[in-house]
Amino acid sequence: MGTFTSIEPHLRVLLALLGDVSGPDATSAMTRLRADEVASVIERTSRVIREMETLRTVAVGVAGRLSSRDAGHGGLAQTRGHRSTITMVQQITGSTRSQAGKLARLGQAVLEAAESPAGAGAPMDAGGETSGAEDDGAPAGSAGPEGPEPDAVEPVRRPWWAPLGEAFTAGRITVDQQDAIRRGLGEPPKRDVDEVAQQDAAERAEWPRDAHAAWEAAAVDLIDEADRRTVEDLGAAARAVRDVLDPTGARARYEERYEQRSFRSWMDARGITHARIDCDDEGAAWLDEILDTALRPRRGGPRFVDPDEKAAAEALVADPRSNEQLAYDLFLDVITAGARADAASVFGTRQAGVRVIVTASARDAEAAGSTAVALIEETGVTVPATFAAQRACDTGTRECVVDTDGDPLNLGREARLFSAKQKLALGIRDGGCVWTDCDRPASYCEAHHIDKHSEGGRTDVDRGVLLCRFHHMNLHHHGWRISRQDKGRLMLHPPDEGAPIVLGRPLERRYLWGDRQAPPGSPRRFRSPPGHVRPAA
Repeated sequence: MGTFTSIEPHLRVLLALLGDVSGPDATSAMTRLRADEVASVIERTSRVIREMETLRTVAVGVAGRLSSRDAGHGGLAQTRGHRSTITMVQQITGSTRSQAGKLARLGQAVLEAAESPAGAGAPMDAGGETSGAEDDGAPAGSAGPEGPEPDAVEPVRRPWWAPLGEAFTAGRITVDQQDAIRRGLGEPPKRDVDEVAQQDAAERAEWPRDAHAAWEAAAVDLIDEADRRTVEDLGAAARAVRDVLDPTGARARYEERYEQRSFRSWMDARGITHARIDCDDEGAAWLDEILDTALRPRRGGPRFVDPDEKAAAEALVADPRSNEQLAYDLFLDVITAGARADAASVFGTRQAGVRVIVTASARDAEAAGSTAVALIEETGVTVPATFAAQRACDTGTRECVVDTDGDPLNLGREARLFSAKQKLALGIRDGGCVWTDCDRPASYCEAHHIDKHSEGGRTDVDRGVLLCRFHHMNLHHHGWRISRQDKGRLMLHPPDEGAPIVLGRPLERRYLWGDRQAPPGSPRRFRSPPGHVRPAA
């Protein structure tokens, strides 16, 4: 079915609902619709926009070719008075330079995926402009002044990002989703020079194939995640997956972000002092955890059972200060109270803290002199496993044995309520609310029994899931239910008993457990050259 044929039914429905209206008349017509009709308008206009976006993106890709440096002043963009395709697209669409750049990169990827299996050359903005500081670095096999480096030449094949172009043209992902995945994954790292010298010819030939396959497989996995994640969350997942695939590069990126940490304050002309903080990974985790711990009742956190906690939460909700004012006052409280502040006086219920997940294999790899990554539980940000060892010196560790799907092997006791240790295990496995499209972290969630406790359901970790308060209430009050066959996939069943929705584990956690490790096997294959620090994500 062609593009225009596929959008015609949607246009007919929209015409029937709204009539041939525009401007103020469209607003008036929309307000007269029923609730389900308004939802239908959103769905159908989105389908039309996505189909037309595909055509526009391909056109931008072709325009980029017609505006290449080889075309000189006779190029398409140049004859219209523009230096490049990006500036031409900006002028035509009224978009920002960043948005025009996304279209240009995606247009190039779509053409490459459709026309040729060759050449994973350096990503360029259409019209001859390199993507510069916005990209994560040049890919393996990029050409230098004297041509491609012999050590980095990759077999002739289509680019690893080709599935992104195919998924976009098939209507599975949007421009922003494609850009988030490609930027998040970056490019496969180049090989360590010393390591190359120790490899035989067969190993040197196999390496680029392994790296290429790993990044292509990750792109396919992330495409499958796109329909249940926000663009921001999808980009974060891509960065986490990249770090698992490239632990040496992950450490370099972590150190780069650490070096960029800063605090600056200044006074404006009105006499108001402003401050700006650029956080490293640990600082950001602490800042998020402190604010979340104190403001959770305001942000829709879990309900409180303890009477004292409930009273404190109600007082916070009724506080006349805005969230920003509360955050400011809390920030000053933390500073003045110092690092050893009394938890009850500052945080209300519990001490804020940063919890880091590190697998036994990652811990052993670090002990053996290799590089591995760990995961900050609340934010999903990847950090070097050495960071976890550093935190362990200060706070200690708690061991939780899980399988490759993140399910704990040492199940909890039977009781009506999940214990604190069981909720900890659920947080490690689920990462947060399992409901599709929900990004609430584990600390905002409640434990839900898959099998009703009143009907004999067990309070075991493999029979529980994390749900945020909103989705937990929605499930119980509107007829939704979650099922699971043994330790299989979680299935979300809608009230109308329609097709169930598969609830997947967070992709970055599956990579961390080893459930989705990419083809190359040994992470030592993915090393950055000595002294090479890639740009921060």
